[in-house]
Amino acid sequence: MRSILKSGFLWQFIGGFALGAIGVFTLQPAATETPANPVVSAAHIAR
Repeated sequence: MRSILKSGFLWQFIGGFALGAIGVFTLQPAATETPANPVVSAAHIAR
Protein backbone atom coordinates (compact mmCIF):
# COMPACT_ATOMS: atom_id res chain seq x y z
CA MET A 1 0.00 0.00 0.00
CA ARG A 2 2.82 2.36 0.85
CA SER A 3 4.51 1.77 -2.49
CA ILE A 4 1.28 2.63 -4.31
CA LEU A 5 1.04 5.96 -2.47
CA LYS A 6 4.64 6.78 -3.34
CA SER A 7 4.35 5.86 -7.01
CA GLY A 8 4.53 8.64 -9.56
CA PHE A 9 1.72 7.13 -11.61
CA LEU A 10 -0.81 7.56 -8.81
CA TRP A 11 0.09 11.21 -8.25
CA GLN A 12 0.03 11.93 -12.00
CA PHE A 13 -3.40 10.32 -12.21
CA ILE A 14 -4.72 12.32 -9.25
CA GLY A 15 -3.21 15.52 -10.66
CA GLY A 16 -4.74 14.93 -14.06
CA PHE A 17 -8.09 14.17 -12.52
CA ALA A 18 -7.95 17.37 -10.45
CA LEU A 19 -6.97 19.48 -13.47
CA GLY A 20 -9.77 17.93 -15.49
CA ALA A 21 -12.31 18.67 -12.76
CA ILE A 22 -11.13 22.28 -12.52
CA GLY A 23 -11.34 22.61 -16.30
CA VAL A 24 -14.86 21.24 -16.41
CA PHE A 25 -16.10 23.69 -13.80
CA THR A 26 -14.26 26.75 -15.13
CA LEU A 27 -14.85 26.23 -18.85
CA GLN A 28 -18.49 25.24 -18.80
CA PRO A 29 -20.80 28.01 -20.00
CA ALA A 30 -22.77 29.99 -17.47
CA ALA A 31 -26.20 28.57 -16.79
CA THR A 32 -28.69 30.62 -18.73
CA GLU A 33 -32.40 30.20 -18.89
CA THR A 34 -33.21 28.75 -22.26
CA PRO A 35 -36.79 28.94 -23.48
CA ALA A 36 -38.67 25.69 -23.96
CA ASN A 37 -39.35 26.53 -27.61
CA PRO A 38 -36.66 28.89 -29.00
CA VAL A 39 -38.41 29.26 -32.38
CA VAL A 40 -41.47 30.79 -30.75
CA SER A 41 -39.27 33.10 -28.67
CA ALA A 42 -37.34 34.26 -31.74
CA ALA A 43 -40.60 34.91 -33.59
CA HIS A 44 -41.82 36.97 -30.67
CA ILE A 45 -38.66 39.12 -30.79
CA ALA A 46 -38.95 39.66 -34.56
CA ARG A 47 -42.37 41.29 -34.23
